[in-house]
Amino acid sequence: MSRPVCATSRPVNRPNRRPRGWILPVVIGLACTLTWSAPAGAGPSDTGLKGAIDKILADARMDGGAASVVVADATTGERLYQRDGADRLMPASNTKLATSVAAMALLGPDYRYRTDVLSTGRRLGSTLLGDLYLRGSGDPTTLAKDYDRLAADLAASGVTRVTGRLVADDTRFDTQRLGRSWAADDESSYYSAQISPLTVAPDTDYDSGTVVVEALPGAAPGDKPRVKVTPPTDYVRLDISGTTVPAGQPDTLAVERQHGTNTISVSGNIPVGASSTKEWVTVWEPTGYAAAVFSDALAAHGVRIAGSPRLGRPTPPGAKLLASHSSMPLRELMLPFMKLSNNMHAEALTKTIGYETAGHGTWAAGLSAISGHLQKEGVRTSTIRQADGSGLTRMNLFPAEQLATLLLSVRDAPWYADWYASLPVACNTDRAIGGTLRSRMCGTPAALNARGKTGSLTGASALSGYVTDAGGRELVYSVVLNNYLASSVKSIEDAIVVTLAKSDTGAGAIAAVPPRAPRSADPAADLECSWQKPKFC
Repeated sequence: MSRPVCATSRPVNRPNRRPRGWILPVVIGLACTLTWSAPAGAGPSDTGLKGAIDKILADARMDGGAASVVVADATTGERLYQRDGADRLMPASNTKLATSVAAMALLGPDYRYRTDVLSTGRRLGSTLLGDLYLRGSGDPTTLAKDYDRLAADLAASGVTRVTGRLVADDTRFDTQRLGRSWAADDESSYYSAQISPLTVAPDTDYDSGTVVVEALPGAAPGDKPRVKVTPPTDYVRLDISGTTVPAGQPDTLAVERQHGTNTISVSGNIPVGASSTKEWVTVWEPTGYAAAVFSDALAAHGVRIAGSPRLGRPTPPGAKLLASHSSMPLRELMLPFMKLSNNMHAEALTKTIGYETAGHGTWAAGLSAISGHLQKEGVRTSTIRQADGSGLTRMNLFPAEQLATLLLSVRDAPWYADWYASLPVACNTDRAIGGTLRSRMCGTPAALNARGKTGSLTGASALSGYVTDAGGRELVYSVVLNNYLASSVKSIEDAIVVTLAKSDTGAGAIAAVPPRAPRSADPAADLECSWQKPKFC
């Protein structure tokens, strides 16, 4: 239920609605916003948090920026702090909170993807007459070894020759490969890979739709760099124009895929004795990538097949299943998805939700179903805009109040424990547990305590989750910061969460934890921790 909740005489910084600088506050009168109705008797409570968090948000890095912040008691829903909680800001990867919750609710924690090998042809000895179909259902975690196992299973059944073609059936999803308003200059970057129900991940981070390109210096100046692609595949072509230069010279080697092609350029200089340059690079048309990897696996297992693969054709009704691979259950997939903020998992799940709920593997169908579930969780969807599943688009808009409402609502879901376990844990150095928070809030009461979903785009940062305070009270928090010019504001988010962790919110007299100095020299500060490959931050 929603009702007007009013705050009186709260200090805000003006002019021009720029409340984050070092300017004197002025007092405005009664202000009312429509917000989620907490349980009876609950409401914003002055526990000392207001002054503490306001002081943190007065950091000069937020001068001219925008902040939407909400803190609530996780048990009662009582709002303990609100700062422009109804303001719609870009949530970046906090969007994954909505997508992951809807996936667990609508698909179920036991949901598995399947990749099948089928045929309508008949066997004549070791020869399969007709086409061989590779049908995908959207699994973003298929590895080259999984396609190898499918090929091995087919060979073990006695098939050594297929008279027809290999047909890649990617019709579970539509043909729109990239999300709305994704940045064109991210096209080659692995966190912006194309979405297909048939794809390949090169590693156990499950970075689907990418290859890993590793370049080492040649033996002597003037030599071309030595380049390796994982998994090995001819689906991508290397254009090596780079040069090995004498030791001590600058390393300027760059690896990037050319637009609209699968040609990967390796250009620039790499000094003798330098460490390798390693890049995760997207492919153009992941369906063809999966078909090429499977085709190579068939050949390696002695199964001959005519011609090059055909893409995008449906498997005929009545086709016989010859081999199948099942993914890990969704409760396990949640771990690499949320811990490492994997965009491609979010988008595959969004289209899967669309297919399973409406019969259409599209962003539109998936987002509609996600919105419907958010409404059931008490989220006022009229106040948000979600245009993709991951948060990669800058079109997404969420108020912190609605993110907090979602975090409160899911606590009684039957799958909550599995979902909660997928959230990164502050300062847990095990990357599979700490994820994108593994190097944050160390040496503080929030370490190994706070859980949260991070979010990062240029000029947009967010952190929302759960933390237990010094009095044993579990709190929900959502911090969404936008429109700042600093290289990073993550220490401001951390300072808020650490302040919550070190305080006893029921006792008052809370002191703010000052944010660390900004790391203005860090060019990657706006990227998710896990996106800074090969840096294992």
